[in-house]
Amino acid sequence: MGEKSSAKSGKGVGIFVTFCAMFLFWLLLSGILDPIHVGAGIICSAIIAFVSHDLLVTQKWDKMLRKSGRFIIYVVWELWQILLANFDVAYRVLHPKMPIDPLVIEFDTSLRSDLAIVTLANSITLTPGTITINIDQEKGRFQVHAIAHKPADALLVDKTMQQKVAKVFMEE
Repeated sequence: MGEKSSAKSGKGVGIFVTFCAMFLFWLLLSGILDPIHVGAGIICSAIIAFVSHDLLVTQKWDKMLRKSGRFIIYVVWELWQILLANFDVAYRVLHPKMPIDPLVIEFDTSLRSDLAIVTLANSITLTPGTITINIDQEKGRFQVHAIAHKPADALLVDKTMQQKVAKVFMEE
């Protein structure tokens, strides 16, 4: 019984989302806001939403919305990490002793989907001081060049970036 009520609520939400999209599209195209045109737009949008809601909103809509929300939060976090890494690299370059100790590290990840692996690889490369060299997708093995041990430890020990990407793509 739980699956039926979930499917019904999913269908209702699908109809509602499709109706809203169609009605907004109607308003944008018509540009006329008198009661007759708005009423006709409501009726037409409702009919279209009822007949074709499954074309716009699939059964997996809630998972897609959660992933999108998590991805937005991840992007904000990643931008913060990029800013912090910029300061770290600037410090290393401007310091009189230049505390740069480049190394190549390898680590395994539990991520398996193409999008999750690409997101992690790009996040590593976008963060100053680290660059993704190679990925063996079948084994989930990454090779990364790091400017020093601190950025490397963030990938090897903390694994915060991997965990956040796994959370976004629900591979936890």
